[in-house]
Amino acid sequence: MRHTSRTARIVALAAAGTLVLAACGDDEGDSGSGGGSAAPSACDTFTSAPPAESGTPITPEAGSAQPDGTLTIGSVLPQTGNLAFLGPPEFAGVELALKDVNAAGGVLGKPVAYLEGDSGDAQQDVANPTVDRLLAGGADALIGAASSGVTKTFLDKATSAGAIVFSPANTSPDFTTIADKGLYFRTAPSDVLQGRVLGETIVGDARENVAILALQDPYGEGLAQNVGLAVCNGGSNVPIDTVFYDPAASNFDAQIGQIKAAEPDAVVLIGFEESAKIIQAMVAQQVGPQDVPLYLVDGNLGNALGEDLPAGLLEGTKGSLPGAEATADFREQLLTVDPALTDYSYSGESYDAVVTTALAAIAAQADNGAAIAAALPDVTRGGEKCTTFADCKALLDADPAADIDYDGVSGPIEFSDVGDTTEATIGIYSYGPDNKLLPEVDYQAGSLNS
Repeated sequence: MRHTSRTARIVALAAAGTLVLAACGDDEGDSGSGGGSAAPSACDTFTSAPPAESGTPITPEAGSAQPDGTLTIGSVLPQTGNLAFLGPPEFAGVELALKDVNAAGGVLGKPVAYLEGDSGDAQQDVANPTVDRLLAGGADALIGAASSGVTKTFLDKATSAGAIVFSPANTSPDFTTIADKGLYFRTAPSDVLQGRVLGETIVGDARENVAILALQDPYGEGLAQNVGLAVCNGGSNVPIDTVFYDPAASNFDAQIGQIKAAEPDAVVLIGFEESAKIIQAMVAQQVGPQDVPLYLVDGNLGNALGEDLPAGLLEGTKGSLPGAEATADFREQLLTVDPALTDYSYSGESYDAVVTTALAAIAAQADNGAAIAAALPDVTRGGEKCTTFADCKALLDADPAADIDYDGVSGPIEFSDVGDTTEATIGIYSYGPDNKLLPEVDYQAGSLNS
């Protein structure tokens, strides 16, 4: 059986650029429920916009919760629902960071307190009761959610209460300009970046008739738009057919039929846990990964997907995953928290969300959301480099006015003035004959603004 290597592409996002896809996957016209809908296929509907400088700047509103002397972190991460496979590495990242922070003396002379919570998914009403409980427990910062759609359901509630909402995995471009009272941050890069890298990979593989099958939510719509834009920018009027689906539907035969009718030479599947079911239905209609090359994204890429499919079915399938690859040392540390881990997606971003929050609280000499938010950009850019909480804390302990620049396990971070990370890495991975991601890595440099 053929052996396909995995490549990973490092991309520096040097400015808060925004790419938009006109007339594709918006809230009107081409959206649908259950039955699916096809977006325009002509590449002239795809346009780019100048870098966006809007959004809520980090100047938290007055009236936010007052410090109580103890930094309290709450997690709103998936223990259930269609992103539950992402939960274990994210929880492990949070818990390892808390362990390291408290081992180094905690924050403001006290251990950081922790409240664990489940986010569920967009089809469940789990996140809001969780957030209510965490806020009642005094949470100053909420780590989560993983799903962009889920975060939107509680963002206003949490920020109105003065709490930071800090996602390790939200990638929807909407968050760059969302109203957040200056209290929203993310260590995962916008799908403006993931979409471009995956689209360029598809073009580099000489695909000329690309179909995109995406779930109908902010994540699916935004990523489909940016993949489509990148494919079109890389080719000469490359046909693009985009079909959206309801992830709660009982079957996806109609949408797969639309994809098959387009006679694609590549299919991009943007989804979550339902992706295994969709791929099996694609096989039945002869547009599965051994019939038509398949490309996956962070929402469904992982060894967990391969476990739910026949052996060898995913061989050669590629997919994109934001974030630096977890090093062997970091994986070993994560396994001390959760020995059952098999995937490490967004573990580094979760770890760094906690560490940067703790460092910002020390720099601000306060544990409430508004003070931490105001200090978060400063501890991630422009100062003296440090790569562990203990080392960064030592610099702040020696001089409370010290200007530090934390570079974490997920990368440089470098927060923009609207809470986006402005430097990031995107990995392009492929599956081997055992439906597991291959260990080989070939790094290539690139830039969003090139």
